[in-house]
Amino acid sequence: MKILITGAAGFIGKNLTVALEAIRDGKDKTHPALSVERLYLADRDTTPQELARACADCDFVFHLAGVNRPEHEAEFTEGNVTFTETLLTVLQAQGNACPIVFASSVQAVNDTPYGRSKRAAETLLSAYAKACGARVLVYRLPNVFGKWCRPYYNSVVATFCHNIARDLPIKIHDRTSVLELAYIDDVVEAFCGALCGEELREGDYCKIPTVYSTTVGEIADLLYSFRESRNTLQLPDMPSGSLQKKLYSTYLSYLPVDVFSYPLHAHADARGAFAEFLRTQGCGQISLNIIKPGAVKGNHWHHTKNEKFLTVSGSGVIRLRKVGEKTVYTYPVSGAQLSVVDIPVGYTHNIENCGDADLVTVIWCNECFDSEKPDTFYLEV
Repeated sequence: MKILITGAAGFIGKNLTVALEAIRDGKDKTHPALSVERLYLADRDTTPQELARACADCDFVFHLAGVNRPEHEAEFTEGNVTFTETLLTVLQAQGNACPIVFASSVQAVNDTPYGRSKRAAETLLSAYAKACGARVLVYRLPNVFGKWCRPYYNSVVATFCHNIARDLPIKIHDRTSVLELAYIDDVVEAFCGALCGEELREGDYCKIPTVYSTTVGEIADLLYSFRESRNTLQLPDMPSGSLQKKLYSTYLSYLPVDVFSYPLHAHADARGAFAEFLRTQGCGQISLNIIKPGAVKGNHWHHTKNEKFLTVSGSGVIRLRKVGEKTVYTYPVSGAQLSVVDIPVGYTHNIENCGDADLVTVIWCNECFDSEKPDTFYLEV
């Protein structure tokens, strides 16, 4: 399939382009029914001759080009209506009645310059479909968010992410204002489905299967919690497919490149160092334990807290003894042979570095450490 994408340099266009390139190059095999041979990418710099060649050869068109925040009101008509008319005229001149996906907006129902321009473009496409018999799919998209969306343009999520990641203030006029949001990957997935004839229709329009309803205040609170998580180490709850998960991915994409890295607070002594890495809301925490050669750590047990030890570097031994009994169980550990040792409740345990280099162990615990209730009792193994 040869595909023309107008507005290929824009937010949605760029995400769709890289997704289709991955399919074309065989790197994404999640759409086995979809074969992409060539992509024609049109943007502001595309010449009329280049557009004509693409329109003559393509099998499918994604019409994503448009204007939504111009300096002058007349640009709404030029970018959203006039160019749509040009595209359809060129396709018709080439005798190409291939399918067209048009990225319209939920604001097409509004009596605003932007809404009227999108509605006028829809009308042009509807007339073209009737005249040429072309399959035209109009998506009235809600607010779309995700990586590569330009802040201070058309997405409050992009602006909030950009500012909060840089400790800049954000402006909220009404925390209760409702937002309908679609994640860019879900939009791209829906468009790939349309390529295979699997679009989701609702009346005269197509829709993105997954749309989230939230408020401006809830978005701001979540993004601030993401920023604070570097200090608290507390990861937000991010169920599969949730708005939180997609917002967190989006927020990280707006971090300035010089702050990708951040330090952890380590508790260090002569035996080595210990640092908490991540805390979760219900799945415990992950920590890092570094032990110097010859040193021993632990010699304690827990009532309810249980752990998993994974040694990733160095060599040593983990010893366990059931409280009230004398038998000691020994487990050699080494970064050269990755294995997990479960530390059950009711067993006092320690770990000793038997090598010449630092022993580095990743520890998962089923609960986050609480200094008011540590559930840790000293007892020599």
